[in-house]
Amino acid sequence: MSRALRLGRVRPPSWWRCGFIHRALAAVLLVAGLLATAAGARAQPVHLRDDRGAELVLAQPPQRLVSLLPSLTEAVCALGACERLVGVDRHSNWPASVARLPSLGGLDDAQIERIVALRPDVVVAGLSSRALERLESLGVKVFAIEAKDHADVRRSLGLLATLIGRPEQGPLLWSRIEAQLQQAAGRTPARLRGQRVYFEIDAAPYAAGTSSFIGETLTRLGLGNIVPPPLGPFPKLNPEFIVRARPDLIMAVQRNLASMPARPGWSTLAALRSGQTCGFDAERYDMLVRPGPRMGEAALLVASCLERLDRAPR
Repeated sequence: MSRALRLGRVRPPSWWRCGFIHRALAAVLLVAGLLATAAGARAQPVHLRDDRGAELVLAQPPQRLVSLLPSLTEAVCALGACERLVGVDRHSNWPASVARLPSLGGLDDAQIERIVALRPDVVVAGLSSRALERLESLGVKVFAIEAKDHADVRRSLGLLATLIGRPEQGPLLWSRIEAQLQQAAGRTPARLRGQRVYFEIDAAPYAAGTSSFIGETLTRLGLGNIVPPPLGPFPKLNPEFIVRARPDLIMAVQRNLASMPARPGWSTLAALRSGQTCGFDAERYDMLVRPGPRMGEAALLVASCLERLDRAPR
């Protein structure tokens, strides 16, 4: 094409104009077809069974969601449907954008009337939520999910991805988590491999057992656990059990870690005396104790602590 034609100083020949129109029209039709295909995929009916065994049937993926569990809130957002959330539980705090949404209580005191008033297509919640039956009695569709270990997290991400009409996003998100877990495992210092961990969930004390998603992450990093598998994923322990177990490493939210030496008998624990501990601020600790899309980041956080302990003077 000549410079004059490019500058618009001469009228292009009719054959060129017709060809351009045909090419432009073909491009428009192609884009329209792709958009229609995508819209059709999103509009496919939803037929799923939740972790109670209850069936959920929808004519199309939900456009208005309420989440009553922080890990589910995080998963919905990580799967690309954060804009569909119209309300969350009081503990949901990631991503930051959910802070603008109505806060609807917690596991034991969900605000039923406010949830109903938001007209959600589906409420996603944990199995232990007391709101499930009440919401269903009022005609609200509920989808309940329980995630205790890595396999559960992978499965729950797949279920949520299918629920929102983006089934391909579940495996993609899990692949990212798996890559981060592998990266974290490769960073565990050789000296600390096999060290036995007490990971505190609550000062009661509750601990993360071997069979929990946290325990599985610790295992992936080459660490041991003072909690034997028969005690379950998150057992309440006798404080004397922990003293007798003499963990090599202790991990907890920082405020609990700071108070441990004052607990009866705990000042004798070598891990506390020698500083073989990982204390996490509340924000990072939230990431560690939620079985959701940031599980790989949590493993990297633990790996960073282990690297610091390995570099510390001994």
